[in-house]
Amino acid sequence: MTLSFLATKVLVLSALSFFTALFLTPLVSKFLYKYKAGKQIRKSEDAPIYNSLHQKKEGTPTMGGIIIWVTVLGLSGILFLLSLFFDGDFSRLNIIERSQTYLPIAAMLIAAILGLADDILGIKKKGPNGGGMAMKQKIIIYLVIALVGAYWFAAKLGWSTLYIPFVGNIEIDGWYIPIFIFAIVATAFSANETDGLDGLLGGTSLFSFGSLAVVSFALGRYELASFSAMIIGALLAFLWFNIYPARFFMGDTGSMALGITMGVIAMLTNTLLFLPFFAPILVLESLSVIIQMISKKFFKKKVFISTPIHHHFEAIGWPESRVTMRFWIVSAISNGLGLVLFFLSRIVLH
Repeated sequence: MTLSFLATKVLVLSALSFFTALFLTPLVSKFLYKYKAGKQIRKSEDAPIYNSLHQKKEGTPTMGGIIIWVTVLGLSGILFLLSLFFDGDFSRLNIIERSQTYLPIAAMLIAAILGLADDILGIKKKGPNGGGMAMKQKIIIYLVIALVGAYWFAAKLGWSTLYIPFVGNIEIDGWYIPIFIFAIVATAFSANETDGLDGLLGGTSLFSFGSLAVVSFALGRYELASFSAMIIGALLAFLWFNIYPARFFMGDTGSMALGITMGVIAMLTNTLLFLPFFAPILVLESLSVIIQMISKKFFKKKVFISTPIHHHFEAIGWPESRVTMRFWIVSAISNGLGLVLFFLSRIVLH
């Protein structure tokens, strides 16, 4: 297949994903409102500022992330089935390929289902403070998924190198598995922390998956680029209804699926060290939580008024939409810089 066809395939699948998600949205929205799948705001004495800022959002339907992963996985499955029975364009539109998309598809599905279970627990007011699983429980889930992924990469795909910008691939052998686990747990945790304002995780993820799609295409991983493009299309449709004031929230079924999938694609493209540029807000959000926890534990004082850091900016008076838009701008600039460094690194090394 020519590069022009492959580039067209990426764009067509992204557009197809957008319109499919746009079609699904009213159906999912109607379902969520009908069955009153409303978000519960955790009643916690440790987060009085968060409670005061977001109590008005309680009852807004959650689990809207279903739109994203059902679209992406559903289209992937349909195109695969069509490729089995029809030759020509249908077979060339199939994106399912062992070395490129098996793991991200499986990771997205498993993470989405587990996140969905957590959302349902939250709706039923089960779990700590009536808000679903505690973060410790989620991290255990992230670890299990990461362990399976690490085994697949190391044992099945034979990965053992880490790409260092402007240096090249270096053998890390036994360190590959712990580094892989860290990458997946970090992206999953960070995505969960970022999903706290209308349109925040969806918008910042849009830039992240855009960069990963460009990187995948540049590396000749065209099916992975197409998969990333389908996520972009679904995210765009989701954001149409999730920007402030959100008609529904993404929920853990969306944030968990996006975070883990992002980490897997970063490892598949060997661009883990570019991820701070491709997902700067996710890094900032998780770092703010970690810094706050350490400061409170060892120094008995807060660094931020409230964490994750988007709540800090809300607490000092920034409107929610201003926080979101400014974080989008930071993401856009950072992703542009990350792509420049990625291509400069390749030029230097070649």
